Amino acid sequence: MTVNYCLRRAVQLHANCIAIELHGRQITYREFYETTENSARKLAALGAAKGDRIAVLMHNSPEYLDLYYSVARTGAIIVPLNTRWHINEIVFTLNDSGSRMLFVDERFAPLVPQIRDAVPALEHYIFVDSAEWKTLSTDPAIDLTNYTEPGEDDIAGLFYTSGTTGGPKGAMLTHRNLYTNAIHTLVAPLGLLKGWKWLHSAPMFHLADAGAIHGLTLAGATHVFLPTFDPEETMRAIERHRIDIVVLVPTMLNMVLNHANFDRYDLSSLKRILYGASPMPLPLLRQAMDKLPCEFIQGYGMTEVSGILTLLAFADHRFEDADRQFAPVKSAGKAAPYAEIRVVDHNDKDVPVGQVGEVIARGPNVMKGYWNRPEVNAEVLRGGWMHTGDLGALDEEGFLYILDRKKDMIKTGSENVYSPEVESVVCAHPGVLEAAIIGVPDATWGETIRAVIVTRPGARLTECELIQWCRGRLTAFKCPTSVAFTDTLPKGGTGKVQKNVLRERFGQPALSAGE
Repeated sequence: MTVNYCLRRAVQLHANCIAIELHGRQITYREFYETTENSARKLAALGAAKGDRIAVLMHNSPEYLDLYYSVARTGAIIVPLNTRWHINEIVFTLNDSGSRMLFVDERFAPLVPQIRDAVPALEHYIFVDSAEWKTLSTDPAIDLTNYTEPGEDDIAGLFYTSGTTGGPKGAMLTHRNLYTNAIHTLVAPLGLLKGWKWLHSAPMFHLADAGAIHGLTLAGATHVFLPTFDPEETMRAIERHRIDIVVLVPTMLNMVLNHANFDRYDLSSLKRILYGASPMPLPLLRQAMDKLPCEFIQGYGMTEVSGILTLLAFADHRFEDADRQFAPVKSAGKAAPYAEIRVVDHNDKDVPVGQVGEVIARGPNVMKGYWNRPEVNAEVLRGGWMHTGDLGALDEEGFLYILDRKKDMIKTGSENVYSPEVESVVCAHPGVLEAAIIGVPDATWGETIRAVIVTRPGARLTECELIQWCRGRLTAFKCPTSVAFTDTLPKGGTGKVQKNVLRERFGQPALSAGE
């Protein structure tokens, strides 16, 4: 199946259901289908053809949703650009992908002159809000049925990511990949419930949000949009639109729960919250489930697997056995329906249950490879399995426990320390708002552990106090030996903490507390 099937099927099943709700206006799936057909004709009039790359640099909007489908209807390939990138990264990606067209909204229009000078291959710059695009003639003679329907293995999108080996790389996600992920999202997060309202609060350039688009369409859900994430605007939108379901990655959830005006908003419409993208500290999850009495579902995955690889069902969010090493609530759940996962050693041999190794995966959701990176593909996709770069373990019941990224694991002496475990303990301190754990060079131990802390407003917390807190709750070698305090943690587009930035800023050799 292709992503085009998702929209056609939605019209068959949900023609009169509300597809988009915006500023008091409601658009049915039948009307949305006609909109995407009109946009596809415009793209065709500009010369878009099968295999062409069409880049998008925009905030969340109905027009972004339109482009995900209208680009696919021409057989072209969408290239969503990270809205938080530096201009150099934008230019690199446009050149690397060989994009022929670039769509921008009002926010990013000022960048076009710089981009035009640096990306000569771009033929068209389209301002999505402009009268020129909105009134572009669509020749009735352009018959979209004459466009060859893309095959399942044709590329639907290039989603750029730092991947598992560093450097921007475009993950080639096929129509089959994205359709499979749509089925994954339908199994648990959406549950085939039409009429539910989804808030696009996570960025639509990222699979944290975009990975659900096609499943939402198949389910007949309603799309509601926030241009960018803001905790108060998110709560305001949930109250105003009576949102049923939303993605809130841990940092986003933390910002909502700890916002000064949290208690002023009626969030009772929420039925499910999806989270993932980075480890969820148990204290934050407990707080969220106390304050927001709805279902919580975790999806673990990455761009290279089209979004979801495993799912932790709401029924497994139990805290009575949370002290156990392998308690389901600490896990990333079990493999999604069409995905296979293994945990292997450096020779790609399965490790015993409970032992740590690299998580690898295969299935119809796994990318075709990285765009123009054959040497990286040979390594990352060796043996037909996607090597995720994540360290994890499986228990007897098949629950997967993500312990750390290979590059983020800290080696102190002869011991391996996994930062999410330490972060969970640090975040439990009442004076800590956010925390990240990094390794710093040490002449004796190779590396020691540094906690980078954002304190709660008004909290008074010292390095020694935090270290003592950890020593009462962790094995000695897992405890931070130094603490750095900062106003904010650097985050990427989905709110994931950028530990490479933290290492650059706070990664100088450590001194023991008190020195």
